[in-house]
Amino acid sequence: MTIATPTRSVEAHELPVAGTWQIDRSHTSVEFIARHLMIAKVRGRFTDVEGTIEIGKAPEQSSAHITIQAASISTGDDARDAHLRSADFLDAERFPTLEFHSTSVEHDGSHWLVGGDLTVRDVIRPVVLEVEFDGAANDPFGNSKIAFSASSQVNREDFGLTWNAPLETGGVLVGPKVRIELNVEAVRS
Repeated sequence: MTIATPTRSVEAHELPVAGTWQIDRSHTSVEFIARHLMIAKVRGRFTDVEGTIEIGKAPEQSSAHITIQAASISTGDDARDAHLRSADFLDAERFPTLEFHSTSVEHDGSHWLVGGDLTVRDVIRPVVLEVEFDGAANDPFGNSKIAFSASSQVNREDFGLTWNAPLETGGVLVGPKVRIELNVEAVRS
């Protein structure tokens, strides 16, 4: 028996079928990029991510909720990771999660824009994710899967992440802008 791919066409756009989708933790990444010494880009990721995506009958009725464990931050450097978990940055002991709750979904002609509230250290700020639907497939185990990629840029200082060190040559050790990149795979509930 052949299982239909879990997509539909809405106004000439291929989209997932309506329903509830759980984020597949083992096939999802939440990464970030920040400037170091004002010249280099340092990448990191959060390794413990979970959430739910509700795809509405009308795409604009869709929503997403994502929870990230702050202590799961990983940049490939144990000392830097410990500093990022400390009170200077995420304060993972006092604020164990980062969360995103969508508040709007719209199409701007070329991309989907998902607006929402991002909570870091109990500070809530609006962000807009530029989202692409990457496709859908059925895995060999009978599960329907969908994938999205999304990105945004935030100012970490807006969330109270203000620690820094001045450089002798001017500028600061850690840039204020942080690019966020998500690659999400989800399975139909």
